[in-house]
Amino acid sequence: MLLKTASFVQYGERLLYNVPMTFHDFCTRLSTIEKTSSRLEMTALLADLFNTLQRDDVEPACWLLLGRLAPLYVNLEFNFAEKMVMRVLAECVDTASTKADNKERLSSVLSLFKSCGDLGDVAEHLLHTHAEDTRSILEVFNALLALAKEGGVGSQERKLQHMAEILRKSSGLTAKYTVRILLGTLRLGFSQMTLLDALSWAKTGDKSLRKPLELAYQMKADIGKFARVFLAEGEKGLDSFDIELGIPIAPALCQRLHTADEMIEKMGKVYVEPKYDGTRVSIHIQKSGKEWHIRTFTRNLEESSGMFPELATDRALDAIDADEIILDSEAVGYDPETDKLLPFQQTIQRKRKHDIEETAARVPLRFFVFDILYKNGKNLLHIPLYERKEILEQTIKRGSVFVLAPYIITDSPKELREFHAKQLSTGLEGAVIKQYASEYQPGRRGWSWVKFKEEEGAVGKLSDTLDCIVMGYYKGQGKRTGFGVGAFLVGVRDEKSDTIRTVAKIGTGLSDDQWKELKTRAEKLAVKSQPKEYLVHENLIPDVWMKPSLVVEVAADEITNSPTHSAEKALRFPRLERFRDDKTPDQATTVKELRAI
Repeated sequence: MLLKTASFVQYGERLLYNVPMTFHDFCTRLSTIEKTSSRLEMTALLADLFNTLQRDDVEPACWLLLGRLAPLYVNLEFNFAEKMVMRVLAECVDTASTKADNKERLSSVLSLFKSCGDLGDVAEHLLHTHAEDTRSILEVFNALLALAKEGGVGSQERKLQHMAEILRKSSGLTAKYTVRILLGTLRLGFSQMTLLDALSWAKTGDKSLRKPLELAYQMKADIGKFARVFLAEGEKGLDSFDIELGIPIAPALCQRLHTADEMIEKMGKVYVEPKYDGTRVSIHIQKSGKEWHIRTFTRNLEESSGMFPELATDRALDAIDADEIILDSEAVGYDPETDKLLPFQQTIQRKRKHDIEETAARVPLRFFVFDILYKNGKNLLHIPLYERKEILEQTIKRGSVFVLAPYIITDSPKELREFHAKQLSTGLEGAVIKQYASEYQPGRRGWSWVKFKEEEGAVGKLSDTLDCIVMGYYKGQGKRTGFGVGAFLVGVRDEKSDTIRTVAKIGTGLSDDQWKELKTRAEKLAVKSQPKEYLVHENLIPDVWMKPSLVVEVAADEITNSPTHSAEKALRFPRLERFRDDKTPDQATTVKELRAI
């Protein structure tokens, strides 16, 4: 609803306010959203916020709503520990009203934190006497941006001083959300997908535009720019949101079908390729670029260019017969002595920020390229796969770090099974089946790609593993007392409600080292209260909650109906396969996929 006292002007299809929203008003809206449990009501509140923002405020507001300052592909993090924030809060307490020295104030901050478990609440309590915060959203955003970009010699102290300056200008309410943003603990209970629903709602009063919005957004994953364009120009603005070299595209993902016969019946003529057990890498190349020549992105849309020094070479550039290109690939480690491919846990060692050259020498990679999305200014997403394969084969030169992924073309279930069995016999995960004339479809949609991981009729296990989110853990008993973890609760995503629903409590199948690793990871992700997006039956409440961050691959024997688990399904004999550091919660298995399995 529009505020009748506000001053606004017409811009295109949308009402834009003359007066920028203050950060205090923005935080008041965050507070209302935080107290809202209804997903529809939350979406409506976000839509109202979008319709109230000035055009220049839309982009920063989107990022602040997500507790960030930029897309994941922009390496911009605060990297503040709780102790640093407590130190600054102690310095910001009104010293005129207390004779306590800084050590006593710090002790007071620590005591408050131990009692409530949220430094945002602590900040609100300590700074509630400050005057109302009159700064605009953009002013606060720019101050936080400058803080995050602070670097070089002595940057730690400068950051602390800068943070103190920001908080001294805050009221209790704005300090609360500023601190949560700084620590990455905003946790309002929604993701970027809810923001897409809210954008649709802002224009139409419902979610009817969600699908076209999602399709356009997956071309260029920058929710801030996307929202600004859409709110100003409507659906016609989506046409301009196309592929851009150097900005990641959401990777195409596989659906699941149970048998080779079902795959051929549903998909017809197909390409069948090996399913490599590596890490997904999107490769962007511009040979004439002044700022960069090669950029790579993970399946999470994070930039990973520094991880792959073998790509930043003349040899790699010379292997590409194009000036500009975007490739989809799977990077897999190999043993230089035996030439055999390495398992995932060794390949993933390459995901690091330090000792990169040494690790690259120890775990060299091959980039198995299986698709081409863009070449010399032309978007190739919408041309059929068989044409993209031809272009790819004309573009990649043999004998380099790039390897063209092998394939067969068939419409025979028998040939599909034989190819699949051959991949399993060589230690690979199975096969990926792709419709012969399909477009490249960013994100998880359609049936153009299907994975085939287990042989049909496999006994004692599901045909595929699940990627689950660790929601919390239960303290150990007996031998596991020493580990501090005796079992852990996992869930899957419900895309419709943007919630996480439980599907298994796992207490077996881990080695001692895995229990220890789980505890180490859990301590970093522990939170005092149940995250808003978790739906958990009272009989499954864990001893310690964890924020939705850690994804694990889980195997099981079967899926059964469950009156207790909020996914309404449960895994029978679930067991941990591995930690999936290459995946985010947004890429975890969905309730819809669970039911399909």
